[in-house]
Amino acid sequence: MSDSRRETFLAGELPEDIALYLADSFVDDLGRLEKYGERVADGIVVVVDGDSGRNAFTAATGADAMNFAKEAMGTEGVIAPNLTAGDCPECDDGHVEYVFAFAEEQNEEVGGLYEEGDVIHAYARCSCGAAYSQKWVAGSR
Repeated sequence: MSDSRRETFLAGELPEDIALYLADSFVDDLGRLEKYGERVADGIVVVVDGDSGRNAFTAATGADAMNFAKEAMGTEGVIAPNLTAGDCPECDDGHVEYVFAFAEEQNEEVGGLYEEGDVIHAYARCSCGAAYSQKWVAGSR
C-alpha cells in the first residue's frame, strides 16, 4: 500500500474501507501482512474493504471489531492523525498495540462534527489494556 492509500482514507474518501494499525510488539509475524499494508516505524497500517478489514482485525487481535469499538467509545483519548500512536488516558508509559478506524461521510442532518465534513472514527488498545477512542473531521489534523 502506498502512502496515498492511507492518506486517501484519512481524507475521508474511502468510507467503505477500514484502516488497521498493528504494532510490531503486538503481532509476532507482520511480514505476512506487508503485501497488504504500509510498513511504518513500529508496525504496519493496512487499509482494506470493510468486511475484509473486520475479519483481518479479528484474526490479528482475537477481538470482534465492533465490540472493540463499543468498548473504546466509553473512554476518550488522543490517537495520532496517522493512526500509529496515541496518548492513553489511563497510563503514562503504555504504547498503542492496535488501532481500528473507519470514515463516516458528512451528514449535515446529524450536526456537530458530521456537519463539518467526513469524520474519522479511531479506536485504540494500549499496552496497559485500556481501550480509548477519538473522532475528528477528515483532513483537519
